[in-house]
Order: sequence, then structure tokens, then C-alpha cells
Amino acid sequence: MEQLPAALERAGNEESWAVADAISRVLKNSEELHSWRRRLLSACMKGLVAMYSSSKDESKQEVERPMLLRVEELLCVVEEVDPDDWCSLVKTGLKYRYRDETFLKVLNVAIQLLYKKDPSLTQ
Repeated sequence: MEQLPAALERAGNEESWAVADAISRVLKNSEELHSWRRRLLSACMKGLVAMYSSSKDESKQEVERPMLLRVEELLCVVEEVDPDDWCSLVKTGLKYRYRDETFLKVLNVAIQLLYKKDPSLTQ
């Protein structure tokens, strides 16, 4: 279970994500669920950064789209990210996917979720 998030960072790893989903269901009412979801979110973001960096064109959208939707889903429940993961995803995503509608939609949702509690942004 500890090595699974690292395996999830690689593109096209649907079997590993199926295992991760099963683990999430098992941990449903556990105290470990939040930390597990944070690790999944981090793995998902790192996987997207790796995909964006290795495939600078938008040819892998069929692999990227489910990962982006998973980031959105996990962000809605976790509501926090590792600052380094967030910075890398935003920087790399905007560099290589600034025209990708799904990326921009997820980025917008993420910004709304992550910065909604910061009163300094309303001034």
C-alpha cells in the first residue's frame, strides 16, 4: 500500500488506480482515509506533470483527462495540496496545456477550492 502512490504517477496505470480505489473504499470510515487521499492527489498531480513534460503536444488527452478529473474529485474532498505539487502542476500545465479545456476547468475549480478561505485575497 505504501508503494502504490509512486506507481500511480506513471501514465496508463489503470490497474493500479483500480487497486487505489478499492483501498479507498476499504478505508472509507477510517482515520487513514484523509492521508491516503492526500497521497493519491499528490501522485495524480505528479503524474500529470510528468505527462505534460514528456508529451508537450496534447496527444495523450485520453490518458490525461481521467487523471485531471481524478485531481478535481480528490481536491473536492481533501481541499489541500502540497505546495510543491501545486506549483509544478500549475506551471507545467499552463506551459503545455493552456488551451486544454479540461485542464483549465480543473485549474479553475482547484483555485476556487484552495483559495476560498484566504481573506487576504478579498481585499
